[in-house]
Amino acid sequence: MSTSIYDLLRKAVHVEDGSDAASETVTVQGWIRTSRFAKRVTFIHLYDGSTDGTIQIVIAPAVSLALKARLSVGAAIRVTGQLVPSPGPEQPSEVKAAEDHVEVVGDCDASMYPVQKKEATPDYWRTILHLRARTAEFQRIFRARSRLSQVVHQFFNQRGFHWVHTPIITFSDCEGAGEMFRIRPIGHRLDRFDDAGFEEEVHFFGKDASLTVSGQLEVETFCMALGKVYTFGPTFRAENSHTSRHASEFWMIEPEIAFASVEDVVDLAEQFILNMRRALVLEGMASSEQEAQEAAWRQAASAPFMDAWSESGELPTEALPKPPGFVRCTYTEAMEILAASGRSFDHPIGWGESLQSEHERFLAEEHFKGPVFVTHYPIEQKPFYMRVTDGCDPSRQTVECFDLLVPGVGEIIGGSAREERLDKLLWQMDRCGIDEDEYSWYVDLRKFGSVPHGGFGLGFERALMWLLGVENIRDVLPFPRTPA
Repeated sequence: MSTSIYDLLRKAVHVEDGSDAASETVTVQGWIRTSRFAKRVTFIHLYDGSTDGTIQIVIAPAVSLALKARLSVGAAIRVTGQLVPSPGPEQPSEVKAAEDHVEVVGDCDASMYPVQKKEATPDYWRTILHLRARTAEFQRIFRARSRLSQVVHQFFNQRGFHWVHTPIITFSDCEGAGEMFRIRPIGHRLDRFDDAGFEEEVHFFGKDASLTVSGQLEVETFCMALGKVYTFGPTFRAENSHTSRHASEFWMIEPEIAFASVEDVVDLAEQFILNMRRALVLEGMASSEQEAQEAAWRQAASAPFMDAWSESGELPTEALPKPPGFVRCTYTEAMEILAASGRSFDHPIGWGESLQSEHERFLAEEHFKGPVFVTHYPIEQKPFYMRVTDGCDPSRQTVECFDLLVPGVGEIIGGSAREERLDKLLWQMDRCGIDEDEYSWYVDLRKFGSVPHGGFGLGFERALMWLLGVENIRDVLPFPRTPA
């Protein structure tokens, strides 16, 4: 039975203490990251995906020419040897083995292998998506993606949320932008003739169906029954945007809570993103910027508070000191900040104008120098389901909503209180041209036991970009799907 490199590196702590682990016979298997052939000894750095690190394999005496030709970068091998302290400073332990205990499981022709030691650009790696996960950097990214996927479920489970599997095939456009992928079965008859001889379309489901842009509307139905729910899954946007932060397929995290105000939802979003960041810092996966922010936050926090966090690995919710940079301002205040900046922007600013990426990044990177929640956007800019703000100026009507803007990326979270009042919802639907009959099931939620509620949607990949210091969304998606 082989031992993972992760477990071997953990054993290395005991090796340094001079315990019996130094004489342990181990079997390790993986792929060669580097190989170096000296006169009397061969050095191999092996990885197996269990950790970002590698373990050094030392083969003595020098290997035969036949084996040397097969120990190339990318080859898969299995080695049985002794786990011993390493004399070198780069690693605390290594595996010593003889040539007859080295088995080449899968050969790799180094002259043809696209993954080499030399530096390559992200554009190059995107041309070989099937191989880029073999590089140290992309292993770090996708191990972090895996870990944070688990953190998502841990966070909500520990707070009493229920996971709802919302449909991927949908009949409603949650965002109202019409940027949906229509679906049809291959080979299905798409037309027929009615009694008058006019051609009409045949729908597989009886009406138009599309890939979902959000699970929010469906998850709201369960919020009204289970109280606290969330969905986490793929969503699809037919948005023809060729930017570093847009993709046609991405994952969304969408919690929904009953008996909640927009302030409750903002608090939940802040706790959630902080918990994600802390999980990466704990495991040494975060970007250097996130590490520095966490260090500053630790220094500002009290010792008892930090002790409680260290023991549980969870973010305490009571007496939480505000991390640097997490501030809140209204859309109106944000526009005033942009106007007072004296900066020349490519897109217009002023009340009623949309916050563009350049505006969002200015606010997060230059003005606030950290994450900022922007709240209460104009009603014209947001979907029909957002709660209308009570008592606001009729000429500047807003909704109870927010976006979280972060440095380097821009918006990563959008959320709101939902309009729970039947008359206001119907007014919003009419204003936006939403067919009440098509959304009768959604209207019913306001007829039978309606309560204030709200939630948010977090773009998982955009959060990864910020937390890992990655500049392009294509590099945090295993197989990115973007417009041609």
